[in-house]
Amino acid sequence: MNGTRQQKQIATRSGSRARKWCLLAAGLLSTGLAILGIFLPLLPTVPLLLLAAACFARSSEPFYSWLLEHRHLGPLLQPYLKGSGIPRRAKVKAIALVWVTIPASALFLVPLFWVRVLMFVIALAVTLYLLRLPSSEDAAGQSTSPAP
Repeated sequence: MNGTRQQKQIATRSGSRARKWCLLAAGLLSTGLAILGIFLPLLPTVPLLLLAAACFARSSEPFYSWLLEHRHLGPLLQPYLKGSGIPRRAKVKAIALVWVTIPASALFLVPLFWVRVLMFVIALAVTLYLLRLPSSEDAAGQSTSPAP
């Protein structure tokens, strides 16, 4: 009986170890894709960074801290994680980009009707999600210099 319990504990540990490695790999892949998304307009940077943060939070405290404290990537995540939302300007740009790229791709590149419909449904869902997020003031519109 005791041997069975030990086998379950070993299986659980190895399962959680495998889960940890999978989450770590997913976090690293998401971070890499997010960095590419900074330069390629079709890759969503912030959602990929949020996915990476969620994966790192469950797999590696050092990677999670690194991501949140990174001088370029951290500021993209901080407002969302603090619950203050995303800048209104970023919302407008994201929604505009969705509605420029998805219809163009669906109408000119995708031959299957059901895939076209699916793409429009996804575009609508992303738009509704973005509209529901709280908006914060644009950082560009605020002065960062101390008051005299």
